[in-house]
Amino acid sequence: MGGRGSRESTPPGTAALRLSPGKDERRAVATRQLRVLLTPLAVAGRRLPQKRLLGAYGGAEGPAPDGKRLCPEPSPRKPAPASPPATPPAGSPVGNGWDGAWDAESDGSDAGTDAPPDGYSQLSAYERKRLKNITENAKFFAALKLHESAARLHQIATKSQSHATKSSSRAKPKKAEDETVRRRSMRLQRVEPSGVPMPEMPAQPEAEEYPRVPAGPLPMIPEDQMENSKLTEELLTTWMRISEMKANDTEEQTCDVKRYQGSLNSMGLSEDNIKKVVKYRVCSMAIHPSDSIIFVAAGDKSGQIGLWNVSCKSEEGACVFIPHSSSVTCMHFSPCNPAHLLSLSMESLRCGDVTKAVFDEVCRSEENLSSFDFLEENGSTAVVGYWDGSVAVVDRRTPGTSSELSADIGFKRTRTVHVHPVNKQYFIAAGSADVCIYDVRYLKSKGNKPVSSLKGHTKSVASAYFSPVTGNRVVTVCADDNLRVYDTTSLSPTITVLSTIRHNCNTGRWLTRFRAIWDPKQEDCFVVGSMARPRQIQVFQDTGKLLHSFYNMDCLSSVCSINVVHPTKNILVGGNSSGRLHVFKE
Repeated sequence: MGGRGSRESTPPGTAALRLSPGKDERRAVATRQLRVLLTPLAVAGRRLPQKRLLGAYGGAEGPAPDGKRLCPEPSPRKPAPASPPATPPAGSPVGNGWDGAWDAESDGSDAGTDAPPDGYSQLSAYERKRLKNITENAKFFAALKLHESAARLHQIATKSQSHATKSSSRAKPKKAEDETVRRRSMRLQRVEPSGVPMPEMPAQPEAEEYPRVPAGPLPMIPEDQMENSKLTEELLTTWMRISEMKANDTEEQTCDVKRYQGSLNSMGLSEDNIKKVVKYRVCSMAIHPSDSIIFVAAGDKSGQIGLWNVSCKSEEGACVFIPHSSSVTCMHFSPCNPAHLLSLSMESLRCGDVTKAVFDEVCRSEENLSSFDFLEENGSTAVVGYWDGSVAVVDRRTPGTSSELSADIGFKRTRTVHVHPVNKQYFIAAGSADVCIYDVRYLKSKGNKPVSSLKGHTKSVASAYFSPVTGNRVVTVCADDNLRVYDTTSLSPTITVLSTIRHNCNTGRWLTRFRAIWDPKQEDCFVVGSMARPRQIQVFQDTGKLLHSFYNMDCLSSVCSINVVHPTKNILVGGNSSGRLHVFKE
């Protein structure tokens, strides 16, 4: 391929034709097959479009395709001077705005009379027309100023977007004039019918859900019977009368399992033995040891204590008192004097003395109390557990409301404490995955070591109680959905599990946690609430065998988390989360 002045060689067998501006010669050339070679050609230091139709300037390697027009050969008499490489050719559209001094419709045949500028003498008419169109289009679009308009529109859109975001995040308040005027009664406007404004009343503090109870002794006055004390007097008189009666001194002995199962099967539930005794969910219960009358006490989460004479068939057989400000988590009738009902809440331990009709304060603490149990048969001393993990010894005979001894046993939390039925110096404490037996005689403020440890719990323990007669068994309820029975015949440093019972203990937030209690009449059997359906209360043997399930699909439709068993009669009482008690009896 040569430069701009090179000639195209004629293929063999084809006559060499000299291109001339004549019409006859143009027709002859058009009928011949000439080869077209497309290659970039540098003109005046600039790159022209790659498409070139080379006629006389390219190497003749074959005939040109049909329909292609060859560029005319420049005249040798007037060679075109080369343009400087740094400047565009004279007459170019970039150099002087040349917009086609030659005819755009010309086919390039009249090269002598209407020739394009020297820099474009090699271009065909098609390329010259194409360059002209490109130039005109560029001028037209430049005149429209589309780039400036697009930039302005983009700027406006960006501003409107940011303004919409700000306005959506900060809603404009409605104008007062657009709002509809609401009609208000004179009562809401605090205006008397005469039109005189009423005086402003001082703001009243919001009433607490559970009102605080003052310290010190409190009279036994029911919550809702201030004006009619006859019913209260009858209930308290019944309590006093049955407490004066001597209980039958029958030897505590365990009967065989079949006979015990028969007694359980004879117990049933009826609508007459169901009553809502307290307002909120039941957290603790105690049953009077009387053989003649069924007398039950229940404490709820608000501090109320309800007394119910089940044997009284009238609707007014229950009264509610408020001796505490928080959950009543533990209750016991005094073992030597059932006229005394001891109840414990987070702030105090009180003794309800029916003979004086007063709730006296035994112990009061800034720390939260959790449970208690009597250390002696006369009920004068007790061991008390705290929610922070420590324990204390309280003597009712000493003046004041402080404890005699406070001991740190190393627990993070102590939920229940229970004294050994035979060896009263031992008590068991249950807390956060810790269950240990301690000797109260060796308690000190810090550094206490347990006598025995009951291993195997992986989560928090809700309760741990000795068996009622000999104390040779301990049953625990754990949040890992297991009931465990331990053999405590010999208090070795480590006590292993005797049996494990799979039991759903996931009571959730709105139910009181289960506590497994022993039947006082049967040394090797215990009672526990259940999440199973139909709702039921289950009785297990210490071997893990399920002996009986108390249920009544017509009368029992809720979970009884807290249960209590009569010490001498076949009576079982279960309390649910709505303050309702269910009495199963023969």
